[in-house]
Amino acid sequence: MKFIRNKKVIGIILILVAVLILLLIPNKDIETFSHKYEGIDDLKAEVVGIGRDNTYMKYLDNHTDASLATQDIPVNITKYSYAEGVEILQYHEGVQNVLHTLEDSYVEWQVDIPESGLYQVYMEYYPVESRGVDIERKFYINGNIPFVGADTLTFTRLWTDRSEVKQDNQGNDIRPGQIEMPNWTEAYFKDYMGYFAEPYMFFLEKGRNTIALEAVNEPIIIKTLTLCGIKERPTYTEYRKQTPEVALSDISSNYKKVIQGEDSYVRSSPSLYATFDRSSAKTEPYSVAKIRLNMGGGYSWRVPGQWIEWKFDVPEDGYYKISIKGRQNYQRGFVSNRSLYIDGVIPFEEVKDISFKYSNEWEGMTLADEKGVPYEFYLSKGEHSLRLEVTLGSLGQILNELEDIIYRLNAIYRKIIVLTGTNPDRYRDYNIHKVYPEVITAMDLESKRLYKLVDEMVTYAGEKASQVSTAQTLAEQLEKLVKRPDKIPKTLANFKSNISSLGTTVLTLSESPLDIDSITITGLNAEPDPVHETFLAKFVHEVKSFITSFIMDYDSVGDVYDKDEAVEVWITTGRDQSTVIKTMIDDSFTHQTGIKVNVKLIEAGTLLNAVIAGTGPDIALSLGQGEPVNYALRNAVEDITQFEDYKDVLAEFHYSSYEPFKFEGGIYGVPETQSFNLLFYRTDIMEELGLDVPQTWDELIDILPTIQQNNMNVAVPSAVSNDLSAYYSMLYQSGGSLYDDEGKSTVIDSESGVKAFELYTKLYNQYSLPTVFDFVNRFRSGEIPLGIQNYGTYNTLVVFAPEIRGLWDFTLLPGTVQPDGNIDRSGISGVTCSIMLKQKDDAKKQKAWEFLKWWVSADTQVRFGREMESILGASARYATANLVAFEQLAWSSRQMEAIKEQWQWTKGFKEVAGGYYTSRHVTNAIRKVINQNTEARETLLDYSRKINEEISKKRLEFGLDIH
Repeated sequence: MKFIRNKKVIGIILILVAVLILLLIPNKDIETFSHKYEGIDDLKAEVVGIGRDNTYMKYLDNHTDASLATQDIPVNITKYSYAEGVEILQYHEGVQNVLHTLEDSYVEWQVDIPESGLYQVYMEYYPVESRGVDIERKFYINGNIPFVGADTLTFTRLWTDRSEVKQDNQGNDIRPGQIEMPNWTEAYFKDYMGYFAEPYMFFLEKGRNTIALEAVNEPIIIKTLTLCGIKERPTYTEYRKQTPEVALSDISSNYKKVIQGEDSYVRSSPSLYATFDRSSAKTEPYSVAKIRLNMGGGYSWRVPGQWIEWKFDVPEDGYYKISIKGRQNYQRGFVSNRSLYIDGVIPFEEVKDISFKYSNEWEGMTLADEKGVPYEFYLSKGEHSLRLEVTLGSLGQILNELEDIIYRLNAIYRKIIVLTGTNPDRYRDYNIHKVYPEVITAMDLESKRLYKLVDEMVTYAGEKASQVSTAQTLAEQLEKLVKRPDKIPKTLANFKSNISSLGTTVLTLSESPLDIDSITITGLNAEPDPVHETFLAKFVHEVKSFITSFIMDYDSVGDVYDKDEAVEVWITTGRDQSTVIKTMIDDSFTHQTGIKVNVKLIEAGTLLNAVIAGTGPDIALSLGQGEPVNYALRNAVEDITQFEDYKDVLAEFHYSSYEPFKFEGGIYGVPETQSFNLLFYRTDIMEELGLDVPQTWDELIDILPTIQQNNMNVAVPSAVSNDLSAYYSMLYQSGGSLYDDEGKSTVIDSESGVKAFELYTKLYNQYSLPTVFDFVNRFRSGEIPLGIQNYGTYNTLVVFAPEIRGLWDFTLLPGTVQPDGNIDRSGISGVTCSIMLKQKDDAKKQKAWEFLKWWVSADTQVRFGREMESILGASARYATANLVAFEQLAWSSRQMEAIKEQWQWTKGFKEVAGGYYTSRHVTNAIRKVINQNTEARETLLDYSRKINEEISKKRLEFGLDIH
């Protein structure tokens, strides 16, 4: 016992000693790498053949001697020199003589410039209601786009709540839908990525110049267009000298106005709606059990240029302080920045970048100088607006340089693989330093640039965050490879992976989310409410949360009704989707029809078991395309052809989208989403190689030698990766089909089927296409400059590969030339669907059908698609199967035309009894030919017999005819 006590005493002493050591030893300074790059004459130097010369920074470097313009030059917008797709409106929304530019418009103006110099461009505009996406334009000066970025100018719309906040019958707040609030607004021509916080500067020579705007996306009405002289924003000291002196009364001095974060008046994006927080007792209004829309911003408020605006009143002319109760618990080690606008203007330089450091708790910030002295804002009596806009601040310049580095490193990588291939011989010395000495020079330069940026990121964040380590790792690797070029082949795969990781880091750091609980306007003698949460408050909150978790039903969404009187709808996709659907049902469907609907979020595997047990729903949403026939075989799903108006419903869909739901003369589901492949290509690399985009499979094969001689390759969906879409496309292009007309057997063993199978396997056996690949990363690096992918990949590339914006495009699938000379571009599509489970009650059946019709209608699909994109971002753009709805979603007119044209070529194959064996054995056949080099025809015939045996077996099992 004494021994045990002695051990405890020793343990306590050791802990105390350790604590004292940590306290007494001074903190080690953060490591810097200045010795790596100091003394280098020109870190901006470029290596010939690596890099690009059309960036905005290059543009500014080319005009370093240009003066800043001092006077504004208004453009007479109605006196254009050339135009297409425009209309002069005599009057619109209180303004005379404005210019309506359509989605396919182009308009030029002649302008006389009194002095050569750099100008900013300012536009007042009215966002015409259309598809609800941001407006995009290209800007030309004397017939040329001056730099990358001037071809992607983005102008936001204005959004607000559709209605007041309501509550469901469970006491939870229901988020109102978002609607557009068209009004006159204004914007400078700026970098849509947010890397450059200030507006673009354009160089114009003295004399007559031509400027032009070309529409990329959405119509717009232009009120004014001005070439602006560049004026410096005042400092706080200058601002205070410019504002009037006023006698402060007790009313203004003691005034306090709390603006709740969720009560914003207008926003730049429909995703910036009020949201809820139950993680803190200090969130106002507070509820631990119910959903209360008690917070503004959130993760959706992260993209540079997004803004939220609130309105408030002050009782008298005077000076006021502004305090923000915010929380940045998203980016550990970094800050989120916001620009403050009062009545549409940043009042002084110091509030251009307001930084919110990482914290898991709400923090109260009174806007103040470095010494903590609050800024005094002059406000006249009456109503004012306060806007907070996402900005990257000084981090933007760092990210811009990192993006350029990624582009150059990918160019270095492509140059290396031309010599070594993507899988170099580890034991061979390729003498890269002799063959490509410029590569080693470039690596040395990029290493030093990265070390410098690492130091700048640490200085910016105040600490060495985890995101910095990727750039440091790559800098160290490049430094080592410069010293030992013979190590490049051994570390090439790791080098490529590090470049990809750096791209991910740039994407992560370019996001700047922030929560806003409240904003407080106070007089000079008043103070905002304290924000600190005590330990006791935290403890009580956590106890309440724990107890509540046993009481609340988290599966049901929104209003919950008695099961007998309501249509039961189950969804498997996710809580965001279920919440949006339920909100739409309550404020639209139920409101219009009086039909009550319960929505429940379930696990994907729950549905079949529930149906078998007799406890399933009336409607199931977002199921795979094989499920309708799967349930039809078991007589567990309703045939929609029993309803008189089913043809009217299906008229808005391409026939291929509901082909998989047909079985024995019935149709057992309605389409929700439909996706299919397109051909993506790198315009810069194809131009560099002197290649045209292939229109047919033969043309693709013809250009393969040129691509592969440069150790690049082409991506075609591979059965080895369980993607049969390319093979099915070839099958249908050859005039074949997967099954016979009655679905009793497969016909892939026909002559056209064998021909397609031989062509497909030849791509891998004879032409060495990769069977497994990460398309997005290899496409952004240029290793795969040409590839067939689902059209949704477009959104992924836009978001995750910003460094190659403007350097890629997509087009129709390669096709097969037919005897009449036309090209068949048939492609297979994948769909999800909604089904109505078997109903005993005719009244309930009719209600369920009314719901299905509403759910797949164009208006509902458009709203759902926009709501989901506003929540999850552009990379999650909804692939609706409704053709009418698709035309109202966020695609540009050119992109939409390409997708719609390919859509007309899509095919949908039947789902049959035993159909699961088809894809399994077609995959097995392809793998056998590729891996074992067996004869293609015989292999396909063998597996076709196995498929037919299983189909016959299943048809017998379900009592279906096999002859």
